[in-house]
Amino acid sequence: AFVVDRDVSAAAILKAARGAEKALIADVGVFDVFEGAHVGEGRKSVAIEVTLQPKGKTLTEEEIDAVCARIVAAVEKATGGNLRS
Repeated sequence: AFVVDRDVSAAAILKAARGAEKALIADVGVFDVFEGAHVGEGRKSVAIEVTLQPKGKTLTEEEIDAVCARIVAAVEKATGGNLRS
């Protein structure tokens, strides 16, 4: 889940996540949006689900972690948000 300004669209988050690793990402979707005191005034939490579909081999845990890091970095850069802790 990413905490972003309320005016950041879910579509912007999805686009950034998809673009992080086009060869491996088969699908990206939103499964939860939350606004409230826990995320801050004027902010919202948008949780996404990413489906990886490698071609030709099974990904190692290290490779999956690296893809996740690229997704987080891409979304943070595109939206100014950050990963919800």
